[in-house]
Amino acid sequence: MTEPGNHETAVLIVGGGITGLSTALFLARLGVRPILVERHPSTALLPQARAFNPRSMEIYRALGLAEAIRDRTSILTDMPDMIGADTLAGREHFRFDVLAQARPPASLSPADWEMIDQDELERIVRVRAESSGADVRFGTELVALTDAGDGVTAVVRDLETGVHQRLHADYVVAADGHRAGLRERLGVGADGPGVLLEVANFVFDADLGAALQGRRFLLAYLDRPTKGSTLIPLREFGRWALAVPYRPELGESVADFTREHCVELARQAIGLPDVDIRLVPSMPGSDRIVTTTTIGGWVARRYRTGRVFFAGDAAHVVPPSGSYGANTGIADAHNLAWKLAAVLEDGAGDELLDTYEDERRPVARLTLESAMQLLHDRHEGAGDKTKTDDLAMIFGYRYRSSAVLAGTAGAGRPVEDPRTPSGEPGLRAPHVRLEQGGAGLSTLDLFTGSFTVLAGPAGVGWVAAAKAAAAALGLAVDVHRVGFEFDDPDDRWAAAYGVTAGGAVLVRPDGFVAWRAGELPRHPEQELRAALARVLALREEDRRCAG
Repeated sequence: MTEPGNHETAVLIVGGGITGLSTALFLARLGVRPILVERHPSTALLPQARAFNPRSMEIYRALGLAEAIRDRTSILTDMPDMIGADTLAGREHFRFDVLAQARPPASLSPADWEMIDQDELERIVRVRAESSGADVRFGTELVALTDAGDGVTAVVRDLETGVHQRLHADYVVAADGHRAGLRERLGVGADGPGVLLEVANFVFDADLGAALQGRRFLLAYLDRPTKGSTLIPLREFGRWALAVPYRPELGESVADFTREHCVELARQAIGLPDVDIRLVPSMPGSDRIVTTTTIGGWVARRYRTGRVFFAGDAAHVVPPSGSYGANTGIADAHNLAWKLAAVLEDGAGDELLDTYEDERRPVARLTLESAMQLLHDRHEGAGDKTKTDDLAMIFGYRYRSSAVLAGTAGAGRPVEDPRTPSGEPGLRAPHVRLEQGGAGLSTLDLFTGSFTVLAGPAGVGWVAAAKAAAAALGLAVDVHRVGFEFDDPDDRWAAAYGVTAGGAVLVRPDGFVAWRAGELPRHPEQELRAALARVLALREEDRRCAG
């Protein structure tokens, strides 16, 4: 049965994991009401990612989610150690705090890592997305999709009722996970090392006190029952998840993981042959014990085809080492959402949407390289032998595209050390501690979803210029003067942003610097209008007007 008529939406999101739900939230907060469809009946029931980096937390913090996330953080917050051993009861090969080198100093960010399991975070984001206006439909699958050039027609099916519905969307965001069904259907391939491991996962309850001997950890890499097996404690005390690699090329399959075999594998991993193991179904109401995961590495050759965009694991898959995967997907969503909203709501040119691939694909390739090295070191029992600069990977990556007016700044450097920020266009706008009326805040608190002009104390001319440019182009542009409207108690702002007291920077809605002027020019309104027009790929007549 198909409901009569077409239902319309500006953006259809396919996939209800953390990337899809974040896209829905970001769009809804920008005034675009998307429809999200997800074939599973609910958000994830078991954790996938469980460490969300400070940049992701900055993004959610700007939406007022910091307290809700902090309230649901894992019991593992105070035990971020990763260990490697032959078995859990055996001698450790290595132990290190996975966050020790990745915790930002207060001068770098107002946020920190949050140890929250992905299923918990997805529930928080879903509730906020729905309350912000997103139409989120779990238990609904995409059946067909046709890109007609001027829009996309999709057919979706409610899996409970069997009813089909035809939807018309201006754009589609495919966030349908590592199997990338929609990307594969559209013929877009991927490059990279490919599938590295097939892994069987199962959950069990057990008292492992005799093996733990008082130790606590976030994750254990074990050589038994197979090298590369991982054991993680879950939220419920005494509940564990074991992931065991298997090799289809040798005739092994998931069918080999019977209940009896899983119990034996768990005992081998623990190193106690007689420990009582009680297997737990992978989903409430189901008898299924084992789920599978493909660990691999690849990056899509394109992030866009026509009116369809790929995000999260549909665009890139990286090994779980480094806690990059989900965080990279959140950053994809944050980058794409404001651009879609600008085209849909503000008349920005379609070329702006091409910058999503220009900016995010190089970041994914860099991330994959780092994750591959970490995976090698950990599986070989070396810990993090060739340690990446985590803070540079989290905060310091650089965008190069037509939505960044950078000139030759930073040529040849894909990342910068965010501890000594330059404020160059293409980089995350630096955190600087400010005060207003005795209350502390961050420069990041000034970026609320619109373009923002930050000017120095001698930049009074920028206030009128920003308002005039915004009015001329029909945009919402916020403008603030540091050192006048806000105090700069550490006298850091000008140096961090690379300007003088009369200079200014234009910050994009995603918190990246788009353009800057070292000092107040003769015609600030004209230059600011021209910069906005170029960033937004406005039509030629708008460019002439802006000039």
